[in-house]
Amino acid sequence: MSSLTSKKEQHISYIMLVAPAFLIYFSVMAFPTIFSIVLSLTNYNGGKIFGNPRFGFAGFQSYLEMFGDEYFYLALKNNMLIVLMSVFGQIPLGFILAFILSRKIVKGTDFFQTMIYLPHVISPVIIGILFRAFFLNQDSVYMEILKIFNPAAEFRLNDNPMLPVLIIMLWMYTGGYVIIFLANLQRIDTSIIEAAKIDGASEKQALFYIILPALSGVIVTCAILAISGSLKSFDLLFVMTQGGPAQRTSVLSLYMYIKAFRGAPHYPLANAISTVMVLISFVLIIITRAVEKRFGGKE
Repeated sequence: MSSLTSKKEQHISYIMLVAPAFLIYFSVMAFPTIFSIVLSLTNYNGGKIFGNPRFGFAGFQSYLEMFGDEYFYLALKNNMLIVLMSVFGQIPLGFILAFILSRKIVKGTDFFQTMIYLPHVISPVIIGILFRAFFLNQDSVYMEILKIFNPAAEFRLNDNPMLPVLIIMLWMYTGGYVIIFLANLQRIDTSIIEAAKIDGASEKQALFYIILPALSGVIVTCAILAISGSLKSFDLLFVMTQGGPAQRTSVLSLYMYIKAFRGAPHYPLANAISTVMVLISFVLIIITRAVEKRFGGKE
């Protein structure tokens, strides 16, 4: 009897310990996600403030409208460009810089580490305002410098509207991955690398056969962070371009914002966009995990 009572008390203790975290998670994460999916299947029009209140089941009408909109595919393409730049630009560059700093190939590692990480701590809104003044008009600093070499130069954002954004994002977020890789490179036992070098291994061989396999899990974690961060890119683009010109720099989060809060609100469509963003994120993360499982090493 005492054994049953003890187990019952143990179960109650577990429930009491888990319940607060579960309630917080459900309130902050699970419920808004479920509500967003439900709202995407309705014809909700925003309530009395926007006219006669309307709330009824509309099926997949919002999804059909979204997939029939050319601007959705333009925003999706821009998001995929940011994902590619993050995964194949920020992460490799972050690792290379971290490797150089950890192996002390250059002097003044503390200075370079600070300078590389500094853009990561500056608000994207501030960076957006600064680079808009530097890049994005005829009287910008960039154009003044360009006119020194070519007086007839004219500002043309239409040629490659996403290029300045991608360059700025590369500069902004690489420092975060440098810190992550530096912290994990310090975990690798240097005696293993030194032993490999005594046996005749070069720095390149130590990198590809010891260091990279040991960091495979870290690389996957960085890839997941890069994918999730790329899909929710909003603040920098909103400040710099607001999706212009002609929504050619729009991304899914900005496209969702426009549909929800500009002009007549279309909340079901905005929630449909957010649901698709979550699904895309899951698919990309699953692919990343599969690639790591197939080709990655063991930590």
